Amino acid sequence: MSRIGKAPIEIPAGVTVQVKDNVVTVKGPKGELTQEINPVITVEQEGNHIEVKRPNDERQNRAMHGLYRALIHNMVVGVSEGYKKEMELVGVGYRATSNGQVLELSLGFSHAIYIKLPKEVKVEAKTERNKNPLIILESSDKQLLGQVCAKIRSLRKPEPYKGKGIKFVGEVIRRKSGKSANAK
Repeated sequence: MSRIGKAPIEIPAGVTVQVKDNVVTVKGPKGELTQEINPVITVEQEGNHIEVKRPNDERQNRAMHGLYRALIHNMVVGVSEGYKKEMELVGVGYRATSNGQVLELSLGFSHAIYIKLPKEVKVEAKTERNKNPLIILESSDKQLLGQVCAKIRSLRKPEPYKGKGIKFVGEVIRRKSGKSANAK
């Protein structure tokens, strides 16, 4: 049996979960999220716990069991605590400014890049003296937050020689040595 799938999901105070017609709706202080569930998987709510169950041990059902349990857990954590990602711009002249839901990036191209973010994602750009600019993204939807971060990172991925680019705070970039003289 799936180790992740069989673990019950604890519902914190202030969060309500509704299961109706294979759609799970989770409401909390940080927002509301919905997820459609495959009809093979059953979701049962008992008190302040949710259990995800499957009919048999077929490979497909085992995979969906753990998947839907993880998705529902991410929704519960998202509406109660929220998710936060920090990205760092490494490079001379790289800048980030936020104006409402628009993020302006200067990444060494001939023009500035403007990204309009979804309303569910809150953005903040910090620039401190002698430190790399930071982009702080917050959302209750973990999937959406990861997608937005991946889009921003794809504009200028960290390169292995100098480490310039957009990276997550705490991410380790594998560095390569430059050219080496061949001794003959």
